[in-house]
Amino acid sequence: MRRIALATLVTVAIGVAPVAAQRGERPAPVTSPEVRAGGRITFRVRAPQAEAVRLTGTDMPAIGRGVDMTRGENGVWETTVGPVDAGTYRYVFSVDGLTVMDPVNTAISESTATSWSLVTVPGAAFMDTRRVSHGAIAEATYFSEPLGRFRRMHVYTPPGYEISTTRYPVFYLLHGAGDSDDSWHTVGRAGLILDNLIADGRAVPMVVVMTAGHVPGAGSGVAGPGADAFSRDFLEAVVPHVESRYRVRTDRASRAMAGLSMGGAQTLNIGVPHLERFAYLGVFSSGVFGIADDQSFEQDNRAMLDNADLKKGLELFWFSTGRDDFLIETSRATVEMFRSHGFDVTYEESDGGHTWINWREYLNRFAPQLFQ
Repeated sequence: MRRIALATLVTVAIGVAPVAAQRGERPAPVTSPEVRAGGRITFRVRAPQAEAVRLTGTDMPAIGRGVDMTRGENGVWETTVGPVDAGTYRYVFSVDGLTVMDPVNTAISESTATSWSLVTVPGAAFMDTRRVSHGAIAEATYFSEPLGRFRRMHVYTPPGYEISTTRYPVFYLLHGAGDSDDSWHTVGRAGLILDNLIADGRAVPMVVVMTAGHVPGAGSGVAGPGADAFSRDFLEAVVPHVESRYRVRTDRASRAMAGLSMGGAQTLNIGVPHLERFAYLGVFSSGVFGIADDQSFEQDNRAMLDNADLKKGLELFWFSTGRDDFLIETSRATVEMFRSHGFDVTYEESDGGHTWINWREYLNRFAPQLFQ
């Protein structure tokens, strides 16, 4: 089986059928993915020696836990799914049990353990690529003194940043568990969402910093040593790097922070103890993890929670979670805890669950409320 899988991987990677290669023939090119009218998507992969191929992925309702693909006479496996709602989705192929990215698709998205191929179904104006002015997203490498290693972040600068002298407000945007600093700008479409909001006059131009939320060797970064390590990296390395190398304003009213799932918990773990630094906090599909059985967050942060002066400078405290999300009760309990301490919390519940389908929508609703 291992030899079959290895041979399949080589065949898939180079996209050439062995028989055709022996004859000196060039096989017909494979198109994948092919987005069709009505949101139907055809996926193809050339794997002539494979015995079974499946399409798997995340967030795409049309494929569930996976879809078996059908082999054609030319050794190309194919399946069509849909209709699929407008959006961007991750997927991979399972070829005889071996996970393989789509070899003819250059659109990819990184997570901590693997990479995914991406497919986009157009039709959602807020995140489509439109004929508007576009900002830029750069990979920025920095050295984290608290962690003693190089780290990476992605930074969005708004249209016109390169030719202006303006100082912009800054929005720190955190990903969830298992993802990376690449995720918000690829599957999350953050840059395009901001481009469209700014072009429509619904959001002010801002710098958006997408950090790496996982701390090597320290778990998820939302409890215990991991939380402390990530907080130190964020406060002592990320923020100073951004403020020394980008034209951003550094007053409280010009700083925002939000995150999804793990990133939402990290937003609370950093934003509440340092409330004097942030005027806007957003929590997507998250809350204080374990709040039903553990009140340590409330006890540890009581001084901040009851500080009336700091509450006055908090312009927006925004939560949103899907009604089918497994963290819905965590979100509800967290919101009630903050309200019991006199916080003016905006809480919205949406349809759906713990998916990028919701998180892109949340960003689209949260960002227009910043720095107005």
